[in-house]
Amino acid sequence: MKESVRNQYIATICANIQGLSVGAFGGWSSSAFLVLQSDESPLSTGKLTDEETSWIASSLCIGALLGSFLLAWVSNKVGRKTGFLITAAPMIIACVMIPWCKTAFQLCISRFLGGLAGGGSFAVIPVYVTEIASDKIRGSLGSLIVILCNTGVLISFIFGYYFDYFLIPYLLAIAPVIFFCTFIFLPETPATLLRMGRNEEEIRKSLKFYKGSECQFKDEIEKIKKQFAEDDKKEKLTLKDFTTPTAKKALIIGLFLMALDQLSGLFAMINYTATIFQQSGSSLSPNLSSIIVALLQLLGTYTSTFLVDKAGRKILLSISAISTGLGLASLGIYIYLSSSGYDCSSFDWIPIVSYSWSIFMAQLGILSLHFMVMSEVLPPKIRAAGCSIGLMLLWVLAFIMTKCIPLFTELLGLDGLLFGFSICCFGGAVFIITVIPETKGKSIEEIMKLL
Repeated sequence: MKESVRNQYIATICANIQGLSVGAFGGWSSSAFLVLQSDESPLSTGKLTDEETSWIASSLCIGALLGSFLLAWVSNKVGRKTGFLITAAPMIIACVMIPWCKTAFQLCISRFLGGLAGGGSFAVIPVYVTEIASDKIRGSLGSLIVILCNTGVLISFIFGYYFDYFLIPYLLAIAPVIFFCTFIFLPETPATLLRMGRNEEEIRKSLKFYKGSECQFKDEIEKIKKQFAEDDKKEKLTLKDFTTPTAKKALIIGLFLMALDQLSGLFAMINYTATIFQQSGSSLSPNLSSIIVALLQLLGTYTSTFLVDKAGRKILLSISAISTGLGLASLGIYIYLSSSGYDCSSFDWIPIVSYSWSIFMAQLGILSLHFMVMSEVLPPKIRAAGCSIGLMLLWVLAFIMTKCIPLFTELLGLDGLLFGFSICCFGGAVFIITVIPETKGKSIEEIMKLL
């Protein structure tokens, strides 16, 4: 019998409204820092210093690191639905408190709460989608989280261009409210209900909603029970499982890609996008430049989703790393020449073109495919633990990079910082070409043999 996927799409979109909220809250700092670092700063302590700015930007990463593990644990205890709904509260509080913040420390608390909700959302959404989605559309539904998150960044940049500093946070709070008001009416996932020992009638109702009235309820329930039985049979994970040649190489590949995501500098630079354009001497206004960048970031994500199963992972990652390095290097050269007294007025289009190119090409691979490749190359037994280690590394490096960008800029200059990021991208390209296998169209067994 044919199953219905309509409600799977509806449920995934409702869940990813929170993903959109996470992106919008993350992008808030770009336009806000222009105000907070100016003489018109609304803070009682006056305009922000570079040190205070870096703490506000990076506090989100601390919250995300804690939230990714805390909310994953909570959702395992109380269910996916309840655990995920909890993330709405810190996000709403984080947004609403911004206009009332009078010190940098208070803004750090707001960013921490938003990061807590964001990290929790990115931990729960993929699991929720996996439990409700049919095999044939799981990939497309799973990719929505990145697309909606980048859409949120774009929306935040648009708000920063058109609306007042005090109004923007209230507009950002609308998304988590909509998420809560829609997601609360969705049933718990069938797998979670079965795992929590709920009665069969409740599980049937959930299956009917997510799979449609024509699905074979007995077959679906048996399928879930079989998966639980297989999980129970698995031997306990030990340190030895991580020390086999295959596991070690897979971990190196996965952790390297996570590190490259951050060492390219682009995730951290999103927080300072408007400030970077202000310092680069672009002819366009900083906020308008940010909107163009966010549009291209979203386009890059769509392009990656379309090409990943056609062109392959390795080719996209290689092109992405090399092209991103070239874009960052060209922006660095322009800033170096401009700051050295050369007349670059005829080339004042370079900052927006170079940075936009870098963002687009990074989203094509190094910022979008790291989790996919890591989950594909890790042996099944250590996949969950390995991905958790990768997520931890990602957020730790995100904090370090976001916190230290103002310091690095002061020490190296903006041009030196960009040259450093471009070198990391070129080095990453060499590693991708020489070490990482192509996983497109290969079974788990074939990938393990390649490693």
